[in-house]
Amino acid sequence: MATFIYALNQSLDGYVDHMAFAPDPALFAHFIADVEGLAGMIYGRTMYEIMAYWDEDRPEWDEPRWAYARAWRNCHKWVVSTSLSTVGPNATLVSKDVEETLRRLKAQRDGLFEVAGPTLVGRLSGTGLIDEYHIYLSPAVTGGGTRYFAVPPPPLRLESTRRFGETAIRLVYVPA
Repeated sequence: MATFIYALNQSLDGYVDHMAFAPDPALFAHFIADVEGLAGMIYGRTMYEIMAYWDEDRPEWDEPRWAYARAWRNCHKWVVSTSLSTVGPNATLVSKDVEETLRRLKAQRDGLFEVAGPTLVGRLSGTGLIDEYHIYLSPAVTGGGTRYFAVPPPPLRLESTRRFGETAIRLVYVPA
């Protein structure tokens, strides 16, 4: 059975915003290794559209960015959306029976699956599908944007912490 993990960067004031702050080199190296080890990714539409950036070759990328792009491209993605009609390479569109489809995916596959997108996770939080919540806390204050938790999460228990470089810490929570 697969493990579904919600994992995103979060500012000190509780927001996710890929434009307001970026991971330092130590955390980015962790993200590369993390994606290389995933069995799959499950995205909401908005997060998928943000992450589709990695499908396009960019001449200005350094080697770590190329490494992340290769890992991201190699990992199969399931995109939950009722407004998209197609998705890019190595991706499957899930537009109906979302909970049933994801339960089947979880039961039929093994390994770690990253689930990303606060709205999608808010929709799934009460279903018992999310096994872990990984908050990568960075010392940034955005003052607004999209909250890491779009809706209040189920009761959670702190499982572990890990520091990355000089600026970030990962908090791993599991449903209590």
